[in-house]
Amino acid sequence: MSEAEKFVMITGSAGGIGRACVALFFRQGWRVIGIDKNEFGKGFPANGLFIKADISQPDQFAAIYKNVHEFTPVLHALVNNAALQVSKPLVETTVEEWDLVIATNLRPVFLSARYFHDLLVNARDSAIVNISSVHAVQTSTNISAYAASKGGILAITRAMAIEFAQEGIRVNAVLPGAVDTPMLREGLNRGQHSGSSMTDRLDNLARKTVNGRIGQPDEIAQAVYFLADGSQSSFMTGQALIVDGGATARLSTE
Repeated sequence: MSEAEKFVMITGSAGGIGRACVALFFRQGWRVIGIDKNEFGKGFPANGLFIKADISQPDQFAAIYKNVHEFTPVLHALVNNAALQVSKPLVETTVEEWDLVIATNLRPVFLSARYFHDLLVNARDSAIVNISSVHAVQTSTNISAYAASKGGILAITRAMAIEFAQEGIRVNAVLPGAVDTPMLREGLNRGQHSGSSMTDRLDNLARKTVNGRIGQPDEIAQAVYFLADGSQSSFMTGQALIVDGGATARLSTE
């Protein structure tokens, strides 16, 4: 490992935003460690490390840490991106579904910080970027477990920023709005968006943003990279960066 090399670990790396983050960090010269319960397939950086693991299972973190520590003694950035969405009315949501959403979206933010704290400290100047959601600040029907988990991520981001500041670890959150990912498309079947086809539903959703379009995964990855790269965001910690095409800027009554 050369002194110039930087290492980033990205959970949920096989999803839409995760893949965009993997590609962007690699283009910027970082060594990428990807974690996902699904196979990444072709295209993962040859000089990186992909670990197939389900981080909703806490007993898998010890093995993940062992593999990562053997690959690198430092982490310059940790991107907590893995997410699961259950789309159904709150009173129809089972305890098992609720617990799985929390175990996938929120608990790993705590566990990853706990397990990889020493690698982040070893980098001397590092960052944690937690992927929350606009649902942490404005939400909609039939998505209560997801909204609760993303709100929790926003709260723990602030708490971690305070605890880790003296160790040179900045902690911030990105709150994406509507981004064209498989999760968004699946969520559009919840019934709150009109349109007889997926194209119609996407178009109708796009019209509700100020920009008049759906975001792309790479646009979220750019925000993540900005917060991870200390040369660009060195004076930012404990903050929530909303990237939603202006959707939350507009009054719902307009």
